[in-house]
Parts: sequence; structure tokens; C-alpha cells
Amino acid sequence: MARLKQLIREDPQGWETAWKENITPWDYGQSQPPLSEVLLTSGIPIHKDGRALVPGSGNGYDAITISKILGIEALAVDISATAVGSARRFMKSAGDDAARVSVKEVDFFTFEVDDEDRFSLMYDYTFFVALPKHRRIEWGSQATKLVRPGGYLITLVWPLVDPANPNPPGPPNPALPEHYAEVLGEAWEKVFDKVPETSQETHLGQERIVVWRRIL
Repeated sequence: MARLKQLIREDPQGWETAWKENITPWDYGQSQPPLSEVLLTSGIPIHKDGRALVPGSGNGYDAITISKILGIEALAVDISATAVGSARRFMKSAGDDAARVSVKEVDFFTFEVDDEDRFSLMYDYTFFVALPKHRRIEWGSQATKLVRPGGYLITLVWPLVDPANPNPPGPPNPALPEHYAEVLGEAWEKVFDKVPETSQETHLGQERIVVWRRIL
């Protein structure tokens, strides 16, 4: 993780370099358990006629989980060409589970879609917290542009800010749910917030699953 943080600070192509050097400590080999938990138990009425977006998608595990559970199309995007290539290989190995998942090399911050093609769901895990803090406001604006009114944003907030631990195990900029709220603004309302019951062992006590609905 220390090498990853160094790359992100010092290398303009840090994410691509990390993937090329196989420095991917966030990669769990599957989606984080709280994602399945919230999709299966929260009761949130996510539009089944829409599609999902997963930025900073890496190998695409989350896109597959969303598509499989909800039965909708999912788009996994990443700025790293190496990550995209790895994800496409993983999609082939996943067979029918990935039938409704597509993968693109995309810069989330310049990604544009027509109004009628906006997403009914976006999922963020480690993307927000990996950003330099000054770019968080851009993240909020882009989420509002890409998710349609009435759509949802699921955020797995990890690692949480912990004053007792100045060097957390995860990405470089820990967060709290209110940090997301600050940059999402009045266009969104929080509709779900809990400590997951199914965290992986290394995440226990360090994450929250929070869902937002776009209201404007």
C-alpha cells in the first residue's frame, strides 16, 4: 500500500503504473460483501429498467455483482488501459454472470452521456477516497450529471477517518459519509446508512455502506 500511495502522489500515470506492476492491494478477488448485502436487504427500489455505472472498476467484480443481483446492464470504467484489459479477461472467465456487463477505458471526469442514457445506479468503492481531496467536488458534480433523477448512488465508505490511526491500510484519503454529502449537495438525499454486517475481516469497524438518491 505504501508503494501505491507513492505512485499516486508522484506519477501522473500512477494508476496505470500500479496495474502494470501488479500493485493492486485493494483487489479482494471479488466484490466486497457489503455490496451484495445492500442490494439484497436494503429494500431500495433501484430502477430495473436502467443500467449501472462503476467508476474506477478495476477487474469489474462489482459490475458483475450488480448486474447479476439486479438483472440490469452495468458499465465498468477505468482510466487504466491495463486494468481494462484485465477486466475484459475476467469477464470472459465469468461467463453468463458477465453477460450484461461492458468494460470501457474512460476518464470518469470527462465521461459524458445523453440525458436519456443516464444511469439509474452508480457504485463507488475506493474511487472517492483515492482522489486528491481537491477533486472531490468534481466527483460530486459528475455523479449528478451521470445519474438520472430518482437514481441511486451506493457508496462503500472505506477507510473511515480515524484520528487514532494516521496511516490507515486503505487508499490515501480516508473519508466520512458527510464528506460525500458535502460535495453531492442539495441534488441528493441520504436514504440508507449502516455499518455492514458482512465486512471482510480486514475492514471490520472501518467502513459504512451509504446510499444516496438523486432528487434534483
